[in-house]
Amino acid sequence: MDKHATLSRFQFGAILRYLVVGGLTTGINVVLFFTLTHLGVAWFWANLAAWWLSVAFAFVANKTVVFNSATTAPLAVLQEALGFFGLRGASLAVDTAILFVGLSLLHAAPLVVKLVDQVVVIVLNYAFSKRLFSR
Repeated sequence: MDKHATLSRFQFGAILRYLVVGGLTTGINVVLFFTLTHLGVAWFWANLAAWWLSVAFAFVANKTVVFNSATTAPLAVLQEALGFFGLRGASLAVDTAILFVGLSLLHAAPLVVKLVDQVVVIVLNYAFSKRLFSR
């Protein structure tokens, strides 16, 4: 097998693993968001809680399963975590903006807005995570 075929298979595997982890992360986010809003929590706070839990899961899963980061030194892991949460904070801003426009201004169906929002967030987060863990 030549070098390019191995590289392509590795890249495909990383993308496939990212999609599975991203699907689970999205599931956590959407289920928690809808559970909290159904319980009467305002969409902003429900989204923030859903973001925290889904990002914590995503950090561990992306670090270990998707990007196979070998970093174990506590300071280095802390730096990765801060970078990960910081970059995800950027996607949280986009997430919140989409929800605000879709729910507050357009009065669209919450499920449709949240799902569209999650597609945009997944694409942003892949780019951010790849850069962070591929050093």
